[in-house]
Amino acid sequence: MNRAAARSACGPSKTTQGKRRNQVKLKLPDGAFRAYLFDCDGTIADSMPLHYLAWRKVLAKWNCTFDERLFYAWGGTPTSEIVSLLNHRQGLKMPVEGVISLKEALYFELLPQLKAVPEVLEHIEAQHGRIPFAVVSGGTRESVTASLGSLKLLDRFETLVCAGDYSKSKPDPEAFLLAAARLSVAPSACLVFEDTDLGIQAATAAGMASVKVPPPWERNGG
Repeated sequence: MNRAAARSACGPSKTTQGKRRNQVKLKLPDGAFRAYLFDCDGTIADSMPLHYLAWRKVLAKWNCTFDERLFYAWGGTPTSEIVSLLNHRQGLKMPVEGVISLKEALYFELLPQLKAVPEVLEHIEAQHGRIPFAVVSGGTRESVTASLGSLKLLDRFETLVCAGDYSKSKPDPEAFLLAAARLSVAPSACLVFEDTDLGIQAATAAGMASVKVPPPWERNGG
């Protein structure tokens, strides 16, 4: 089945209807881009509020606080690094793998509430089948796959670069360069969609153009 047929068989994504309501258009930089690279959480999936709920519930078991502003500032940081940073900041000894497992399980329970970011979904639907797509995320492969599957978007992407696939996280360009290599597209011909400063810095370091996706409170008129 070719990509166009696969798209048709998959049907409309979960949030296509009404996607233009209160929509802030994303202005793309000029250029004939040969590949799009997307962050997942906060870029494709409007998942950051759900992730934060999961984090708060799990961290409460260890009396660990996680300020919402800090949570968004750390966007793009691998989950394991977040636990380690919180341990260091608050003098805790939370088990990294144990916290990750509980947090992911809680996030999966919230997936029925997940929606796509309409401003990004518009560009995915417009260019799917014309140029290759990759996801470049600090999240686990299980979390990214679950989010994209819930949104019926998983089949749109040729490759997923997730935590564990690279050694240096954003703002290092390693993950983006790996995605470009997998797609066989020069970094200069890639356009990155990102919602975090760390992600934009990583794209710039990789020699890629980028577009910043506004946070939920700006997209929703708050």
